[in-house]
Amino acid sequence: MKDGIHPDYRDVVFHDVSIDFKFITRSTVQTREKIEFEGAEYPLVKIEVSSESHPFYTGKHKIVDTAGRVDKFRKKFGTVGSKTSVAE
Repeated sequence: MKDGIHPDYRDVVFHDVSIDFKFITRSTVQTREKIEFEGAEYPLVKIEVSSESHPFYTGKHKIVDTAGRVDKFRKKFGTVGSKTSVAE
């Protein structure tokens, strides 16, 4: 392999901020933040959804909305034509 053409592949901590879940995996993602995790310092990537909080894996229907778009839509259209219920 040629030197200098491949990205830095290293251990990275991903932090699911919706449920405060952290896990280590290997990645080439670039980040400026670092975190002390399990006795070592790693680059940190903050995410909103992971396998621990995703409805497909948890079996719970939950709407993750950081910009208020769902509430705006519901005020405008109500529950007309809605086939799903929202878990609280």
